[in-house]
Amino acid sequence: MTGVPLAPVFAVVPARAGSKGLPGKNVTPLAGKPLYRHSIDAALAAGIREIHVTTDIPEILEARLPEGVTTHLRPPHLAADTTTMAEVLLDFLPRAGLTQGTLVLLQPTSPLRRPETIRAGLDLYAATGASMVMSVSPAERSVLKWGLLEGDRFVPIARKEFCFANRQSLPPVVRPNGALYVYDAGTFLARGDYSAEDIRVLPIADDEAQDIDTAADLARCAALLGSTER
Repeated sequence: MTGVPLAPVFAVVPARAGSKGLPGKNVTPLAGKPLYRHSIDAALAAGIREIHVTTDIPEILEARLPEGVTTHLRPPHLAADTTTMAEVLLDFLPRAGLTQGTLVLLQPTSPLRRPETIRAGLDLYAATGASMVMSVSPAERSVLKWGLLEGDRFVPIARKEFCFANRQSLPPVVRPNGALYVYDAGTFLARGDYSAEDIRVLPIADDEAQDIDTAADLARCAALLGSTER
């Protein structure tokens, strides 16, 4: 991993049991292995030698995993539908002794994320001095014409002039796809949130950005993996 910062690099894979869209999602088999293992294997293939899985799933806690992978029991109150990732990490990182270093967050619901993408994210983080690097996908630019409601008042979510512009003249828009986040653990803990002033983006292809929330999403990822193998 060229250009990776001298601070230790570690990955965190958050795998919660509850899932309404696809029950048992994070341990559901995909291409011969449970969903969460795709993130672990991608991190290992990217050269990350310290990987931590925070989970409330017994199957994961009891699994035989590769060297360098440690599982941690997540408290029940941090495994609810309403629990945010920031809340999980603010509790987990100090308990695991992970208060310094470069944190690579790999959500299990992005199983098509490639090792070279993780390496590229780390290289971008090191080269730019960014406060965060995150993977993104192209989004429909017409969202810039949208607004929020304050009573019956329209409040633009972006610039007022965008609301009345032709769609073709609007600037390109991207959206975070959840596949990769890279940032400093110590800074995150000190601030207590993701208040990152300088976020750099790593665009990735649509197939790699697939996010699994339903059975249909899982089937689509399985088809993409099958097509790649062929």
